[in-house]
Amino acid sequence: MFQWSEEQEMVRGAVRQFIDKEIRPRIDEFEHGDTPPYEVLRKLLREFGMDVMARDRFAKQIEFEKEVAAATERGEAPPEKPKKDGDGGASSLQLIPIIELCKVCPGMVTAMGVSMGLTSAAINSKGTIAQKERWVGDLLTLDKIGAWAITEPNSGSDAFGSMKSTARRDGDEYVLNGSKTFITNGPYADTIVFICKFDEGNDPAERKILSFVLDSGMPGLEQSKPLRKMGMHSSPTGELFLDDVRVGIDRLIGETENPPSGGREGAKATFMQERSGVAAMALGMIEECLAISVEYAKNRVQFGHPIGDFQLIQDKLARMEVARLNVENLVFRTIEMSAAGRSMTLAEASAMKLYSARAATEVALEAVQILGGNGYMAEFRVEQLARDAKVLQIYAGTDEIQITHIAKDLLRR
Repeated sequence: MFQWSEEQEMVRGAVRQFIDKEIRPRIDEFEHGDTPPYEVLRKLLREFGMDVMARDRFAKQIEFEKEVAAATERGEAPPEKPKKDGDGGASSLQLIPIIELCKVCPGMVTAMGVSMGLTSAAINSKGTIAQKERWVGDLLTLDKIGAWAITEPNSGSDAFGSMKSTARRDGDEYVLNGSKTFITNGPYADTIVFICKFDEGNDPAERKILSFVLDSGMPGLEQSKPLRKMGMHSSPTGELFLDDVRVGIDRLIGETENPPSGGREGAKATFMQERSGVAAMALGMIEECLAISVEYAKNRVQFGHPIGDFQLIQDKLARMEVARLNVENLVFRTIEMSAAGRSMTLAEASAMKLYSARAATEVALEAVQILGGNGYMAEFRVEQLARDAKVLQIYAGTDEIQITHIAKDLLRR
C-alpha cells in the first residue's frame, strides 16, 4: 500500500466534513472550557456506523469463542478461526478518524483510544467470555468510558518495579489499595482496569501482577477532578485513589491469580497496541502543521519576498515533507500488517512510536518557528499542536524506554 484507496479517500473526506462542522467551531471550548469530549466522539461513531460495526465484530468474536469453548468441553477439535478479508478495511477505518482528529484536537484521540483501545483490549485479550460480555461491548462503542490505570506517583518508566498498589485476598474477596496518576479518562471513567501487585506476604519484587475491572462509584474508589497540564487539554487526565476497595473474583481479569502468560505480559501487550497507534496520531499533527506552514510561507512577505522564497524556510518545509512521507508509510504498514493478520513485535512497535513521536514534535516546533511570533499565538493553532505533540514522546513509554526495547531485541537475535 502506497496511497489511500478511492474508498478510503471518501471516508477521509466525510470525516473531515464532520470535524469541520462539529469540532473546529468548538475547539476553544474543548481546549479551555473543561468540556469532556465524549458526546461529540459518540456522535462521530454513530455518524459513520462505527459503533454498529464494532458491536457486530464483537458479537462474532464472542460467538466464535463460545463455539471453541463448547468444542473443547466435548473433547472435539476447535473450529478454525475465520480468516480476515485481507483488504485492511477495518484497520484503515479505525486509523483515518485518528489522523483527521489529530489535525484539530489530538486530545480527543487519546481519550477515545484509551477507552476503546487500551481498556477494552486489556479485558478482551485476557478476560473470560463472561467478563468480555459484561464490559467490552460498551467500551468499544463509548457507551461506557474506560480508563487503564498503571502509572503511579513514583512509578513512571519503572511501572512494575516501583508499583505500590496492591491486592490482598480476604476470604472470597480481594481488597485493593493504592493510587494512580496521569490516568487518561480518570475523572469520568465508568470502567477502570486497575493494575496492581498481589500481596501474599512476600517480597514486593516477587509479587505477581494482577488486573481488576472496577466500576465508578464503588465504595473506597475516588476519582479526582481533571488535572491541569501542558497539552492534550481535550483529553481529561486525573488521579485514582483506592482505599480498601472490595471486589470478587469476577472482577479479576481472567479469574485466575496465575494468568498463562503472566500479568506483566498482558500489560506489555496493551502498551504495544498503544505505541503502534501513535504513528497515526503523529501523521495527523504533521499533515496539519505542514499545511499551515506551506500556506503561511506563500503569503507572509518579508524583505520584499514571500518567506517561502528563502532557502532556510524551504529547508524546514522539505524536512517536514520527509517526516510526513516516512510516518505515512509507517501507517500504511500498520494497515497492511493488520490485513495480513500479523502483529508487530515489541521492538517494531517501539521503533514506530519512537520515530513518529520525535517527528511530530520536531515538525510542530519547526511550524512555530516558521510562523515566528504568530506561531507562538494560539490563534494560528501550531502553538496548540506543539504542546500536544510533546506528550507523544512521554506517554506509552518515553523515547528512552523505546530505545532500550529496540536495542535489547536487536541484541537478542
